Amino acid sequence: MSDCDPRVTQRPTAGAAGEDIPAPGVIGIGLAAVLTFALAQGSWQWFATFIGVTLIAVMFAFQRRTRWTPDIRSAYVRGLVAYALVVGLCVAVALAPLLQRWSWLFPMPGTRDKCELMGRYEALQVKAALGSLAGGDGAALAFAQDVQAGKAVAECLAATTTLWLPVYGVGAAALVGATAWVHDRARARRGRSAAEVPELGS
Repeated sequence: MSDCDPRVTQRPTAGAAGEDIPAPGVIGIGLAAVLTFALAQGSWQWFATFIGVTLIAVMFAFQRRTRWTPDIRSAYVRGLVAYALVVGLCVAVALAPLLQRWSWLFPMPGTRDKCELMGRYEALQVKAALGSLAGGDGAALAFAQDVQAGKAVAECLAATTTLWLPVYGVGAAALVGATAWVHDRARARRGRSAAEVPELGS
């Protein structure tokens, strides 16, 4: 007799075919970081650091990598590359205001000197725009010059640091990827060793 019961087809587990699907967490956080870059205008503000640190915390808290395998064409390696690059992108977002403001982190004295000259030029532009009215209120003129000069310097430094942000991001991605690879490999070996101990005892 033929079996009339409907056959139940088991769905592949997350450890099998599901590993070929990119993790939505990595994709979403990467898009959030790219959106931060797209919306940033003028000088980098400290809110970018807050966003970058928050995205990194979300990555480390919720993103789970698949089981380690030495095959470079495996889903693990593809996921690890995406994971490391997104973390590097978040690090670049977080570092942007720091690079703009801290000379020890972004040591480019020639560029910073040129940006200072840009600020002084902008201050002269403010005074020239007022013409004969410049002597009416010296305090207001000095304040306007300081504001415009600071804005010009910040935008100049932001434009320069943006060119170098990929270097910092790629460096962070390489460090994170190498660290995760070593950690996952050690964890996989510990798991295999723990599984072999009962077999030897039996």
